[in-house]
Amino acid sequence: MMRVLRPGLLTTVQDLGRVGHQRHGVVVGGAMDELAHRVANLMVGNDEAAPTLEITLVGPSLKFEADAVIAICGGDLSATVAGWKLPLWRPLRVRAGTVVDFGGARQGCRAYLAVAGGWDVPQVLGSASTYLRAGIGGHQGRALQAGDTLAWRAPGPLAQAWLAQAAEDAVEAAPWSVSYQIRPDYRPQVRVRVIAGPQADWFTEESREAFHAAVFTVGSQSDRMGYRLQGPTLSLREPRELISEAVTMGTLQVPPDGNPILLMADRQTTGGYAKIAQVARVDLPLVAQLKPGDQIGFDPVSLAEAQRALRQRERDLNELAAAVRGLPGISWRSRARAG
Repeated sequence: MMRVLRPGLLTTVQDLGRVGHQRHGVVVGGAMDELAHRVANLMVGNDEAAPTLEITLVGPSLKFEADAVIAICGGDLSATVAGWKLPLWRPLRVRAGTVVDFGGARQGCRAYLAVAGGWDVPQVLGSASTYLRAGIGGHQGRALQAGDTLAWRAPGPLAQAWLAQAAEDAVEAAPWSVSYQIRPDYRPQVRVRVIAGPQADWFTEESREAFHAAVFTVGSQSDRMGYRLQGPTLSLREPRELISEAVTMGTLQVPPDGNPILLMADRQTTGGYAKIAQVARVDLPLVAQLKPGDQIGFDPVSLAEAQRALRQRERDLNELAAAVRGLPGISWRSRARAG
């Protein structure tokens, strides 16, 4: 069992989302940084869809009351044990009684904590993801609070083998980690690839050129639903009406004020604003780690190029999953500061 000593700014249970219910108006939700969530699960021998903790901007203090294998992936939120900095993107074995403390964001803004076996929370409409606006999923449909406890399910064979080894320290790190080929390069200024949206030709030529040439700033009115971007005002060639149609994570829609909205995990199911572009799925982890004040630019690519990049990432993840499954018993490197 894990006990929340301090909840942090926003710590919720997330998985890969509530898929298959958009026709009923139910948002997909799920982890903002899907890649970090999936890798954290793979590191501890879970199915990549198992629930993780999504930790945002300022992290919690968590006490593990039983031995566990965990992994922390995504942004660097200053995770420590007894003052020792924990390595990211690798499995960690924690002993019962260990307190893992998170601080403020040093790189990115969201970390994902997976535990071998997966967090034991009920599913709602096939998903454990917390959707705060509806108060469903996760732990009682809300962010974690001080005093909450979360259990986890039985770990798989690989994690059980690791837990069976004698432990000397409160935290021990595996002597291997995820390659830098898979880890995103989280930065406060990023350029991401975008595919032309279905209404891109509704915009003036000047607006289309400005959209790709400019750098936009993530506004303060940004959250898991979407980012309001500040930059050049984008204009339609003529006033037009659009019947609401499906949107997805990474859709860039432009309301009448001309300031784009970049839709994220908790986006609505449909939108009635013109869509100038769609962020390539392979680059969404970079977007997910932006916070207000960070900057983003958009480089045009073809659909074929975006699909090719995504297929390569999926091959890399499949190879990682196969490598983890094939690991024999390993000798753990001692102390949290290792690595």
